[in-house]
Order: sequence, then C-alpha cells, then structure tokens
Amino acid sequence: MSASGQYGPTRVASGIVSHADLSLGREVKTVLEAHMAASPNRFRGIRHATGWHESDAIRNSHSNPPAGLMLDATFREGFSQLSPLGLSFDAWFYHQQMAEFVDLARAFPETTIILDHFGGPLGIGPYAGQQREVFAAWRDSISALADCPNVHFKLGGINMKVNGFLWHQRALPPSSDELVDATGAYYEHCLEIFGAQRCMFESNFPVDKDSCSYQALWNAFKKLSRSLSANDRAALFHDTATRVYRL
Repeated sequence: MSASGQYGPTRVASGIVSHADLSLGREVKTVLEAHMAASPNRFRGIRHATGWHESDAIRNSHSNPPAGLMLDATFREGFSQLSPLGLSFDAWFYHQQMAEFVDLARAFPETTIILDHFGGPLGIGPYAGQQREVFAAWRDSISALADCPNVHFKLGGINMKVNGFLWHQRALPPSSDELVDATGAYYEHCLEIFGAQRCMFESNFPVDKDSCSYQALWNAFKKLSRSLSANDRAALFHDTATRVYRL
C-alpha cells in the first residue's frame, strides 16, 4: 500500500522480520520459503523469541518456549536453515539466558544475528530493586559476544515494564534526560565493546509507550550519541540497520 503512492509520500516497511517456529527443525525450511515467496522484496529474516524464566512473576515469551530452547538440537536444526536462504535471526530473551545465546551465536558464525532489547535485562520478580546487580551480571555476560562479529545489537527496548524502572507507575512519563540517566550505562557499554558499526538504535514502539513518549526516547538517543563522530551517529541512526537488514 505504501509503495503504491496512493497514500502520500511516506514509505514504510523496507524490510520485514516475521516469525517461523524453529522448533520444527529442518521442516521449517518450507515455512521460510513460503515467507520468501509471499514477500520477495521485503522479507529479511525471522524472530523466534526464547525468553524463559522459572519465576511465576516473569512472563515467558509469547512463543511459550521451554527452558534451554537455544541449546535444543531440533531448534538448532531449524536455525541452520536460515543462513543458506540468506535470512537473518532476531533474538529476544532474558539476561540470565545470555550464555545459551553466546553458545548459539558461536555455533553458527555464518548466520547474521540481531540481538534485540539489550538481551532483556530484568528488573521485576526476583530482580526487583537490584538494578546494580543486574547491570553487572548483564555487562559481564554480554561482553562475551565481542568475538562474535555475526551478532549485531539493537540499542533500545529497555523501558518495558519487565525492565523494572517503573516508568508506567508515574503520574507523568520520564523526560529524555531521565531516560539517559537511568539507562545510559547500557548504551555506553555496548558502544564501547562492540562499536557503532555493530549497533543500531531501536524504539520498540508501541510497547515502550507504556513507559515513555516516542519524542522523549529519540531525544534520549540524540543525547546519548552527541559526543560521537558523525560517522558513528549515522551508523546508529541509519547505516547499521540499512546494512544488516539489507534495506
């Protein structure tokens, strides 16, 4: 509809990331090929969320994954179908699962992987009120991806209820400065370890709308990156996403 030009000048959805159940193993290839046929010019890859936690206070991903899914042999058979078809994988899980993800990324170095939402640092349930401890554990675990050049990072999606900043309980949403103060260390660590060429800003809207405004979030991104070079800022706001998703 957008490309038709009948709805104004705005163009959306240059690339599409959909879902396919990698637990189908090798049989998922048929599903992937059907997606490619349905959208030959825009389909770029899939996301199969694997977020799982034993605590009843933390909701598992919508795909209802079992524990240890990223280590499962059948899941990995499905995962192995992506690279031969030129497809990428968006990963979404919780921070205590990082070791599983590192193992997966190292097992498939030829597959382009995008880690969503900083790898899901939790701030609810057993992690409520432990922001310093969670950050330290997250920082140490995500740094193991430094030698996985196939992994790229979406910097954002850290203002959800599950992250525990409690923005949604306030009478007024946070300002961009408050977002920078509360979450800036996550951005800074990723940029220091992985560099802007492996990172891209993401809004995670409309999910983040529970916590903050779209304008405040993007102003926070501008403030977080204002000390960087023009090339690095271009990578974060545009170039990395364009290259990784082949837009």
